[in-house]
Amino acid sequence: MGVDASFDIDAVLPPAGEPDFTQLLRVLRREEPHRPTLFEFFLNDRLYEKLAGKKISPEMEWIAYERVRFAAYPRAGYDYVTVKVPGFEFPHGEQAHDASVSQNEGAMISDRASMEAYPWIEAETARYDWLEELAQYLAPGMKMVIWGPGGVLENAIALVGYENLCLLIMDDPDFAMELFANIGSRLERYYQITAAYDFVGACISNDDWGFKTQTLFSPRAMRQFVFPWHKRIVEQIHAAGKPAILHSCGNFLKVLDDIVDDMQFDARHSYEDTIMPVEEAYEDHHHRLAILGGIDVDFVCRAPIETIEERCRQMLARVRGRGGYALGTGNSVPAYVPDEGYFAMIRTALQMR
Repeated sequence: MGVDASFDIDAVLPPAGEPDFTQLLRVLRREEPHRPTLFEFFLNDRLYEKLAGKKISPEMEWIAYERVRFAAYPRAGYDYVTVKVPGFEFPHGEQAHDASVSQNEGAMISDRASMEAYPWIEAETARYDWLEELAQYLAPGMKMVIWGPGGVLENAIALVGYENLCLLIMDDPDFAMELFANIGSRLERYYQITAAYDFVGACISNDDWGFKTQTLFSPRAMRQFVFPWHKRIVEQIHAAGKPAILHSCGNFLKVLDDIVDDMQFDARHSYEDTIMPVEEAYEDHHHRLAILGGIDVDFVCRAPIETIEERCRQMLARVRGRGGYALGTGNSVPAYVPDEGYFAMIRTALQMR
């Protein structure tokens, strides 16, 4: 991958202005920022190169790669950079990337013996020294937003298999509780450590919980096995004085009270038009938690540029004087999203600053 020498980011985007994390902080507090504010979980390497004007290579060390991202985010108009600290993860078996695969593929845990033999990695092994070194490259006014190596439910599914896990919570709930504790307690510690840094402004607990029509487990089972650990994670983030953002795909309507009242997340990210358009989500829920992103990824991929710009203008007009919203896609910006669609979205916000 190399930088396109003919590409001129200044011809595509207006000046972004100086980063100011307090603007995103106002959004997360359900207040109105002083100018349109952007939020994205992650972009892609092609966009990082175009925004930063720097090349990314497979041989780059972690900090060198992150420095490209740290240059890209402020040019796009973000007030933060999302960061996952390397060195802490939940290893799992190989999983194919075919059109159809088993939902149990790559599972490494099937009983207590295999759970005891599993190579658990402690949160303390993450490279926080690299994180501290990276902090010096933050643009003035910016903060880091920390995310994790998958979430409580995602890692349980990766380690056991989804179908296996569905049977396990019914057949041996005590064993299932031990499994979730092994995962959740380590994630809790990771967020406790990272949230304490002054250069960290907020944390994302990223854990996909469902699909178009419902959660992966029944709401009752989610409350029994998954949500208690997210509650503890949020408590650690709040104890450090930082907001907690939930990034979770799928239908969330039956567990909204759990998200707000029990786990006490400050904001939610990931919206799909087929589940609930962000305009509807904002009207129904912005008084309870901040709404982040929501311009459907499929819409950004397929809609004409003028239509993308108009939807973004209307969304920003909708929230004016009300607050609690940052513009962005419904999920993230993977490589299959056309650059022109992404630029149309953020350009609309920058032009309204």
